[in-house]
Amino acid sequence: MIGSVPEGSRPKREGRFFDSSRALRLLILLLMAAGLFFFLHNREIRIPMLELGSVAPKYIVAEVPFTFADEEATAASRHAVLLDIGKVYEIEPDDITKRRGEFENSLISDQSWRILAPESSFDEMFRASEKLSLILSGLRFSDAKTIEKLRQAHIDASNLIEIVPIDPRQGICFPERIWDVIKKNAFSDHSFLPSTVDYLFSFLKDKIWLLTIDSSLLKKVRKEVRQQVPQRYVTVPAGTRIIDSGEKVSARHVTMIQAMKQALTERRNLWHPRTIVGSFLLTVVILTTSVLFFKCYFPEILASNSTLFLITTIVYLNLFIAKMCEMSFLRTPGGVFEIVHFPLITPLAGILLCILVNPSVAIFICSLLTVLFNKYLAFELPGFLLTNLLVSYMVIFYTRTLRQRVEIVSICLRGWLTACSVIVGLYLYDRTRLGGAILPDIGSSGIFMIFTAILVIGLLPFFESCFRVLTDINLMEYMNPSNELLHRLMIEAPGTYQHSLLLGSVSEAAALAIGGNGLFCRVATLYHDIGKVAVAQYFTENQQSGMNIHQLLTPTESARVIISHVNEGVNLARRAGLPEPFIDIIREHHGTSLVYYFYHKQLESVQHNVELVDERDFRYAGPKPRSKESAIVMIADSFEAACRSVDEITEDILVKLVDQIVREKIEDGQLDECLLSFEELGIIKKAMVRCLLSIGHFRIKYPAKVKLKPTV
Repeated sequence: MIGSVPEGSRPKREGRFFDSSRALRLLILLLMAAGLFFFLHNREIRIPMLELGSVAPKYIVAEVPFTFADEEATAASRHAVLLDIGKVYEIEPDDITKRRGEFENSLISDQSWRILAPESSFDEMFRASEKLSLILSGLRFSDAKTIEKLRQAHIDASNLIEIVPIDPRQGICFPERIWDVIKKNAFSDHSFLPSTVDYLFSFLKDKIWLLTIDSSLLKKVRKEVRQQVPQRYVTVPAGTRIIDSGEKVSARHVTMIQAMKQALTERRNLWHPRTIVGSFLLTVVILTTSVLFFKCYFPEILASNSTLFLITTIVYLNLFIAKMCEMSFLRTPGGVFEIVHFPLITPLAGILLCILVNPSVAIFICSLLTVLFNKYLAFELPGFLLTNLLVSYMVIFYTRTLRQRVEIVSICLRGWLTACSVIVGLYLYDRTRLGGAILPDIGSSGIFMIFTAILVIGLLPFFESCFRVLTDINLMEYMNPSNELLHRLMIEAPGTYQHSLLLGSVSEAAALAIGGNGLFCRVATLYHDIGKVAVAQYFTENQQSGMNIHQLLTPTESARVIISHVNEGVNLARRAGLPEPFIDIIREHHGTSLVYYFYHKQLESVQHNVELVDERDFRYAGPKPRSKESAIVMIADSFEAACRSVDEITEDILVKLVDQIVREKIEDGQLDECLLSFEELGIIKKAMVRCLLSIGHFRIKYPAKVKLKPTV
């Protein structure tokens, strides 16, 4: 490595206490351990899951005695009760109207009633017939057993009279006892003269009355009687065979298994020391394995509290979703469980981690979560592990090149197509499942991927903002020329803007050559000289008229103006809300290097008397580059600027030029803190030369055009 500054002595960046605090790092790891412990310890009882209508692959025996609600027995009891409920009749409404009309017409045509009931009036006779009509309309007729059942069920049967017609369609002549009951109920208040009542009943009691079934009342009665039949419960002793191998799974079997699971859950003691110690040991092993993985392959992640907390948050989110799916599966055996056999849970974590951290971490976390879900979630679904792993790997593969948010939908679509292929393959491979419905499985997996796309699109801006993660999507958005800072740079310092574009290509090629973040280098360089917009005329690339304003300044004043563009750029970037990594590039791309041109001019003005010149007045404030990308931008910046001073661009000239620049940077100590190796420096130099040669490629010189004389 270049330089000899130990890891612990590197200067800490401003505002990075959260990342550097060991106490916070330990707290985050404890938070992760708590989540894993809760997930492992508070797991549901793992029992065989049977699909309604399928064939049981093996016999299942009751592990503990349990009681379950026997729906079949309850339904049989309710059906038996309904068998005792007979028909309920009412008098045909048209027949009542007809008889009342006949009576009222007879009062007009036959005046004999005045002799039989001399004290009665026509009006009283009319009102008595009207009241009797209302009473007859409210009467209901049924058999004695039905009336008794209604009374036992506490249903009002006061308007029910015991009588069963032989043929309701032929009508019935009510016996004397029926009329006595009607007279007692209707005219017991003595509001009418006895002679009026007697005459009215004498006219009607010999009539034939048509009866019809009261369907609405009968339906209501049956419903209330059914509801009053208590739920039947059956106790199953331990050791009882619930289902035999090869037997078709019924709703009763599913209910019994769920009841056995509930009994096992109530019997298990989660607070027993042995159970707690077991969950604790598993948590320690899983967390230790994860820490060792990060320490071995990604020590920078383990050293970043914000990244650790981000990973912890995503893991917590996935654990929560998994638990919600588990509850849906186990508590609705007749609903979700019948159609969802391949819940896709881990692809969400894969996409988020790939975008926000890196693909390798996403693969590791997804693999770990899938194994945990397959082992410690209560439902046991064939193909769950394989489907989640393959779909997660597929979406991670395509997320690596994600540049726009709308591409998330197409990535989830590819994940769904992968899931469809796996589901079809499992159906064809496992012949016992060929009788199942494959379309619901494909549809449910599509629903899971739709929710994954919605959650990723919705949560990604939240994670980017809260954890200040600079994703490739963010970087592409910052490349938009309509950005206010870029627009200002383009208008106020066009030469600097062109320099930034060229520098972006060179630094991107160099970063990609060593496995760095090329896109970040390309975008960050667009803003690295943003501070020049305030003093654009002081830089040669922006001087259009040929007038060099530095001729009017002393070398010290010129150096101060040149150096000021760094601080001015930092201020502009902070006001514009640029990400902190961009600001690091702005501050570090010159490091603490010397503004040699004006330093040399100052030395010439004092006859090269070094003691009369303070070198600190001609050095940038720094800090030196502290990342590989920042060092690449520094080298590319000097290299691109130096190339403008050569008359001819050839490979040999560029190689010598970049070698000289890198050597000077090393001798000046500018690359001491960036962790670039000499091997990587060699690769970087070749990539920069190759890129500049492709940009400044040669054209063959065409011969001068000569006017030819026409031939005779």
